[in-house]
Amino acid sequence: MPITIADVAARAKVSKTTVSRVLNGKGELDESTAARVRAVIDELGYVPSSRAVGLARGRTRVVGMLVPSLTWPWMAEVLQGAVDVLETERYGLLLFTCNRGEESMRQFGAQVSAKSFDGLLVIEPEGTLDYIATLHARGLPVVLIDDRDQSTGQIPSVGTTNHTGAGGAATHLLEIGRTRPLVIAGPERFGCTVQRLDGFAAAFAAAGHPIPSERVRPGDFTVERGVAGVQEALAAGIEFDAVFAHNDLSAIGAMQGLLDRGKRIPQDVAVVGFDDIPTAAHTQPSLSTVHQPAREMGEAAARTLLAHFEGTPLPNRPTIIPASFVARGSTVAGPHSTTS
Repeated sequence: MPITIADVAARAKVSKTTVSRVLNGKGELDESTAARVRAVIDELGYVPSSRAVGLARGRTRVVGMLVPSLTWPWMAEVLQGAVDVLETERYGLLLFTCNRGEESMRQFGAQVSAKSFDGLLVIEPEGTLDYIATLHARGLPVVLIDDRDQSTGQIPSVGTTNHTGAGGAATHLLEIGRTRPLVIAGPERFGCTVQRLDGFAAAFAAAGHPIPSERVRPGDFTVERGVAGVQEALAAGIEFDAVFAHNDLSAIGAMQGLLDRGKRIPQDVAVVGFDDIPTAAHTQPSLSTVHQPAREMGEAAARTLLAHFEGTPLPNRPTIIPASFVARGSTVAGPHSTTS
């Protein structure tokens, strides 16, 4: 039989009200009594109803998290960062995806209406920003992770330095003598695409090597478009000695497309990605990339939300965690580079 609050009260020789006060942290209690109750809770393995405790405290001690899908390559790192913080503070996580489109959002909306969580972490599903902003304006604490357009300032956010990170990739390529990069961009509607393209192009322009429009290929963050981007450029006779893809999946596709056409990496073409997903270190050759601090972003967003629950106002400007460049075999010839 499950252990109940009455069992705890009987063993500790106190009333159920006293046990409830210990659980909720409310009311004036003798410390020795409170210690005895906590010892009995541990001894019996009593797990209080989170809903009951939440109602007593005026909160659920649950944080909601809305994401587009769990298949995004860096999603696990963001989630782990958030969970590490939440579990340490004894909060639960209620996870929502948009895998089923409008049906998923209806289910999410029902949980919002039921006040099933105290606040919300969001990796913005496409087309939901206005809805999320409305929820925030109505009083639901919200923190965005990897905000795609941080210029709005509508919602507190945690992001990374897309512009500077891409500039670091450009600097690395220039340092190894690559002056004619091909860019495989992300979706044009994403703010991070604009930031990464601007940062990369600015560094090359400052070095006297502006990037012509023909060497910027459209992309969609997929392996397939990475393959197609380089092969279309090669078929069109466009000359390039490096590829900067706006995410690692596109970069992995670009590497495959180059190898399929007999190009050596990095001897003929150096390749750089963005994100530093776990796979990047294990490609052949290993992928040089801009490390996006995904886990740290999840941690920072969760800490921001929990601090708000304790009375700290949500920040009115984005929290930025710097990206960093990681050089590997796809740009630096060595034992992990292809030679044929």
